[in-house]
Amino acid sequence: MAQDTARQAQPPAPATPARALLPLILPALVVGVVSSLLLVGVSGLAERLQDVLWGTLPDALGVGRYSVLWMLVMLTSTGILVGLVVWKAPGHAGPDPATTGLNAPVLPPVVLPGLLVATVLMLAGGPSLGPENPIIAVNIGLAYWLGRRLIPRMPGAVWPVLAEAATIGALFGTPVAAALMISEAMAGRQTKGPLWDSVFAPLVAAAAGSMTTSLVSRPSFDLNLPPIDQPDWGDLLGAVVIASVGALLALCAVRAFPYVHAAFGRLGHPMLTLPVGGLVLGLLAAVGGELTLFKGLEEIGELASDPEGWTAGQFATMTVVKLAAMLVAASCGFRGGRIFPSVFVGTALGLTAHALVPGVHPAVGVAAGVLGVLLAITRQGWVSLFVAAVLVASPAIVTLLCVASLPAWLLVTGRPQMQLRDDGKPVR
Repeated sequence: MAQDTARQAQPPAPATPARALLPLILPALVVGVVSSLLLVGVSGLAERLQDVLWGTLPDALGVGRYSVLWMLVMLTSTGILVGLVVWKAPGHAGPDPATTGLNAPVLPPVVLPGLLVATVLMLAGGPSLGPENPIIAVNIGLAYWLGRRLIPRMPGAVWPVLAEAATIGALFGTPVAAALMISEAMAGRQTKGPLWDSVFAPLVAAAAGSMTTSLVSRPSFDLNLPPIDQPDWGDLLGAVVIASVGALLALCAVRAFPYVHAAFGRLGHPMLTLPVGGLVLGLLAAVGGELTLFKGLEEIGELASDPEGWTAGQFATMTVVKLAAMLVAASCGFRGGRIFPSVFVGTALGLTAHALVPGVHPAVGVAAGVLGVLLAITRQGWVSLFVAAVLVASPAIVTLLCVASLPAWLLVTGRPQMQLRDDGKPVR
């Protein structure tokens, strides 16, 4: 009791004076712009290569662009090419992606070119992973290496935080996602002074990154689903059930993750693990169809443009296949992140619910499905809520998602995460 009284009597830590924050603005702006341009450049290069591999080349050979044969050839070939990079590039294109999350380690500069090449090949070749993890790792490595040399008086720990926030802002086209992620990360730490003093510079970097991306490529996450004006009790029940089902479904992949990773690890060499992984991904694509390829962002737009265009069985098949494809791609060594394919899984799950029960509003189904899947895969509540809400431009959906997140969080909290330690055991 005395200790509690003494702790309450301690005055709060003083706020950081403005003169200490002002010197951070210019470095944060530069990191934000450069991080965004790198993301846009890598994404643009991958899209051009994808057009060649999945359009120009099969047309020239007289093979169907998304025939079973071509999907098997392309995904296996992508595994071979990425395997060569991982095998021969300096630093082997970074650490095992199964052991890394959005909080990437600072990699030596010599590792970054190989990681970029592996990422471009992965994005263009069709595996079900997004660009977020490797691009964050590259931006952190560049910011830390250049920042320490150009401004040695700044603490080295500042640069990774700026680069991560900038890349998150650039990925989603808004600094809100970065602010939520940083705030959530800092919730478990003791920070000196007000929270906004700690997030000031990262928020500047995130704003610069998001604005640069918006000006250069104009990203949009709104799926243009029919808006929901006034939710009722049926919408609330649907959101709770779908979010919980999404969380349980994704937890199945999380539970299988260390075993699938260990199975590929027994092959013992990237020139075996990645080509075999690519072959398995090709077989999955043959079952799920072309929409289950790639990171999934453009593909969810196609799904959402016609919620009545597929049967419940077809939506369910795409849900399971995409989740399995993400599991395999993340386990066998492809360099990529798991947020964007998780969004596809949640979207397909929500549309499955709408097809099974027409009374489920498609916007409610999609938002709740994405929320549940992301909670299980990322274990980051604010970011999951943000991504689910931003897909559906409807203020009324936020209340439903907040309520639906509660039972879904009870299902996922304390469970293993979809990230492994170096010894192969899951992070909790």
